[in-house]
Amino acid sequence: MRRLTYCLALTLLLPLPAALAAEVPPTPNESDIPQPVPVTIDLAGSDKPDIGRFLNVRRAFSPSLSPDGTQLAFRTSITGKPQLWVADADGGWPRQLTFGESVTFNAWSPGGEWILYGADRGGNEREGYYLVTADGTRERELLAPSEAFRVFGAFSPDGGKIAYSSTQRNGRDFDIYVFDLETGGEVLVYEGVFGFFVQDWSPDGSTLVLSETRGEDANDLHLLDLETGAARVLFKPDTAAAYTDVSWRPDGSGFYLATDQDREFSALAYYDLAAGELGLLATPDHDVGNVTLSPEGRYLTWTTNQGGYSALHVRDLPAGSDVAVPELPAGIYTLDWAPHAPVASLAIRGPQVPGDLWTWNLAQGELHRATESALAGLDPARLVVPQHFDFPARDGETLHGLLYLPPGLAEGDKPPVLLGVHGGPTSQSRPSFSPSTQYLVAQGIAVFDLNFRGSTGYGKRFARLDNQRLRPNAVLDMEDAIRWLETEGSVDTTRTAVMGGSYGGYLAFAAVTTLPDLFDVAVSFVGVSNWITALEGASPALKASDRAEYGDIDDPEDREFFRQLSPITHIDRVKTPIMVLHGANDPRDPVTESDQFVRGIRERGGTVEYLRFPDEGHGIRSLENRLTAYRRIAQLLRRELGVEETPAVEVNEAKSPLGAD
Repeated sequence: MRRLTYCLALTLLLPLPAALAAEVPPTPNESDIPQPVPVTIDLAGSDKPDIGRFLNVRRAFSPSLSPDGTQLAFRTSITGKPQLWVADADGGWPRQLTFGESVTFNAWSPGGEWILYGADRGGNEREGYYLVTADGTRERELLAPSEAFRVFGAFSPDGGKIAYSSTQRNGRDFDIYVFDLETGGEVLVYEGVFGFFVQDWSPDGSTLVLSETRGEDANDLHLLDLETGAARVLFKPDTAAAYTDVSWRPDGSGFYLATDQDREFSALAYYDLAAGELGLLATPDHDVGNVTLSPEGRYLTWTTNQGGYSALHVRDLPAGSDVAVPELPAGIYTLDWAPHAPVASLAIRGPQVPGDLWTWNLAQGELHRATESALAGLDPARLVVPQHFDFPARDGETLHGLLYLPPGLAEGDKPPVLLGVHGGPTSQSRPSFSPSTQYLVAQGIAVFDLNFRGSTGYGKRFARLDNQRLRPNAVLDMEDAIRWLETEGSVDTTRTAVMGGSYGGYLAFAAVTTLPDLFDVAVSFVGVSNWITALEGASPALKASDRAEYGDIDDPEDREFFRQLSPITHIDRVKTPIMVLHGANDPRDPVTESDQFVRGIRERGGTVEYLRFPDEGHGIRSLENRLTAYRRIAQLLRRELGVEETPAVEVNEAKSPLGAD
């Protein structure tokens, strides 16, 4: 989730002779701005479907149940941008509630009357907050969009107030605010330093659990008394740990959570408030997450991350026994409860399930599928399920990855391979549905999603193996992955590409500068090219984590280290054709990070294509822009990797009624 930078100065490119510079058109120029294209769909049944079909696969996500568990709010991009919809919890035709800017989050009020949602402007991530009724006939603006960043926390138990974080006081630090929905009054209840965020509200409404950022994979917990304004530390260990998924007992005596305190993997735990004691309830050799408790306190649920796939666990606390989980599609699970009913929403996304929602009434043992995403005419049998691999790096560390092979390969066929590098870096490539991955695999290009050191899901030590001066090792992991793929033998490592977004965009830049002979082609989305400007201008949310993750940029030795680590410093090494994509409204990695890299390649006579979207931010949301991006990417990859061009097919020029995910 990198980066938010504001410093626009280019400090590391060496000047070129005036005569040479004069021959290069300015960057950006008019040709860098993609023009909207019609939303076209090829005819169904092709062995190599166009990207339009994959981007028109529908999915539902971010479910929020009404207090009584009878209705389900969620988001879907069926219209081309993420919007808010509502359906009956047991299934049925949904109703669209919002029609404007992309909706960024949603939460149903415990009082039941309103659904809260956020929306930014063109991907700038500075949200306004709004309320809408479930029938969509009444809407109300709570907080207008501004230059401040906001992070929603939670509703009060009675639904009359919301708590959230905002940088409005000084533009740098996240403070805690409480907003009264009836009076419209906003109260600053806690002044934070760097990153303070609301994890949960106690059942009696008297206190907030606050999370203080401590590195990208860790946080400290505080308990804020709303009457006195006093905050006390709950957890602040010497060795940073993560404390997530706080879920209170109904009587307020304590809460369940996931934590890796004094452990390699996150465990299921319970904190007794009166005793001040933390007890571990389940300690698997996998990360525990998504800890939730049913509103009456009977059912405790959690997931474990097993090779990227979720396993769901349910315990009947009064009975002291585990509850059988119904058979579910393989993928990644997220479960949440209705505020006042024993009904849970279950979101599932996997390689062959783009993203759908179920409701589960545990008291009655009933499971209903609330949404069923259409696959836009794609054959589900041809959606590729990846194989998970562990393999050694040059220094003996174990690396991890997911290999997607094109369907229908003949005996002995070895396709070219694209190395996918995820963002974060504290994130994980998991077996979800990726339109771009499935599209490229269908085009005959294998994809290996690499979980390099610094990734989550493989223990706390592994997630910190790229911190500070260890960061170059993650760059070398890309080379070790290609070398291992050569010995594994399923793909042709003489034809290789690398592609990533955000931090993965930085790794794509680093690949073509640090490993200039390894890849035939590269694609970078919204990447960092200059760590000096990136760290100096990091967002308020990232400032607190950066010193743990990267180092102190004010220290002369650290500064020189990051100058050397910056791809822009070594841009004269680039030999590889590269495509660079960026949204002009990006608040994390300003578009100038890509501007300067593209300009540097052009000034040196290199090969670069630039797609600079004027109406996007840290990613590409709109269907038209996604179609443009991935068609251009596929053209580049086919050309540079020697993949046969897809035969031209008749397309339906009418605007598709479906949307992108």
